Amino acid sequence: MDPCPFVRILVGDLTVKFPTASRPSSSTVHPLSSPCFCKIKLTDFPHQSSTVPLILSNGQNLDTTTHDHSLSACFNLNKTQIESLASKRPCLKISIYTGRVGVTCGLHSGKLLGRVIVPLSELGLAESRPVVYQNGWVAIGGGKKNGSGSSSAQLFLSVRAEPDPRFVFQFDGEPECSPQVFQVQGNVKQPVFTCKFGFRDMQSRSMSSEPGTPRNWLPFGGAHKEQSAKERKGWSITIHDLSGSPVAAASMVTPFVASPGSHCVSRSNPGAWLILRPNEGTWQPWGRLESWLERGGSDTVGYRFELQNTTLANSTLGAKTGGKFSIDLTSSPTPANSPHSSFDFGSGTGSRPGSGSGSDFGFGLFPQLIQKGFVMSSTVEGVGKCSKPEVEVGVQHVTCTEDAAAYVALAAALDLSMDACRPFSQKLRKELRQQ
Repeated sequence: MDPCPFVRILVGDLTVKFPTASRPSSSTVHPLSSPCFCKIKLTDFPHQSSTVPLILSNGQNLDTTTHDHSLSACFNLNKTQIESLASKRPCLKISIYTGRVGVTCGLHSGKLLGRVIVPLSELGLAESRPVVYQNGWVAIGGGKKNGSGSSSAQLFLSVRAEPDPRFVFQFDGEPECSPQVFQVQGNVKQPVFTCKFGFRDMQSRSMSSEPGTPRNWLPFGGAHKEQSAKERKGWSITIHDLSGSPVAAASMVTPFVASPGSHCVSRSNPGAWLILRPNEGTWQPWGRLESWLERGGSDTVGYRFELQNTTLANSTLGAKTGGKFSIDLTSSPTPANSPHSSFDFGSGTGSRPGSGSGSDFGFGLFPQLIQKGFVMSSTVEGVGKCSKPEVEVGVQHVTCTEDAAAYVALAAALDLSMDACRPFSQKLRKELRQQ
């Protein structure tokens, strides 16, 4: 099936300019100690906050190259949200404050300087081509001219909407229950992968029991020592295409162990998974996911995902509330030239030429990640809730079935980590308890 249409609204390059007669002709930019911040609100979406660099000018015209090139806010819209906003005359409201970001004693620490409103007309056009809504200086705080003809405080900003089609996958059940995975487009679903969860022999990387036999998932150990009361280990989930061939896997390579004197997995000794891809009948490491419980209680799960020793995601999720895991390498609202593609994941006909030959796997997706942009996201439910992860993958990061499967395996590993990080004083469901 084709990918689903998504649109990204990117807001960046923010800079506030104050006129001053006491400064020399050259302007001064303070990007790291900014005395200003802003709240960016899109119709029907929660606001996002960002610091804003400051330029102090003597009133001369400034070259736009003096502003800070960074992304301040990003709003991701699916087809339903695009259509809903298009009927409401959507706009962006950027509120500029002096002071620091944060709340003190229940009160906002900043003082409102002014607002800028950017209408977002014909948002549906961004499904097929980039649309620039603003790229330049605008007046804030009234914007009245003074006697010298220069304006008061001004804001430089760039606002653009661009197409960002994604493949969407939906687990049909919780990963530990070995569910099917469907590709979703609107109201249409079709099965593309199957999952197999189990406990495996960590010493074996062979994909087949004997040379020359068809590829199978990583063999599960037939005999295991009784699991320690404060250790969770050996979890594995393998992703197969509909022909039964393994196309990705996630293997727990570092046990989730309670830190001394506690019932929790600590940041100093996290559990870890390897995300694996097939290569000539064996598994090759592709990425590494670490997870732990943050200090100060058991309500927050921390995680870090690395690809070729480069950290691509490092954040937290609510243990009870869950959230969304995301890899997004967008650094500025600069247009991205990304090819759109379509694959038949279910039959495996979307495999890259030479798939399984060892010619380009291991860390095969890293070159694409250099292109930046949205990579993937996955929903994560809190502990005790039925979790059926929904995975979105940017089309520019999928060149074959194995690419998509690797991200599905990563989503499954993160979902399972929510249980692996539970305090050891709590009992896991039977599917996760090694007999």
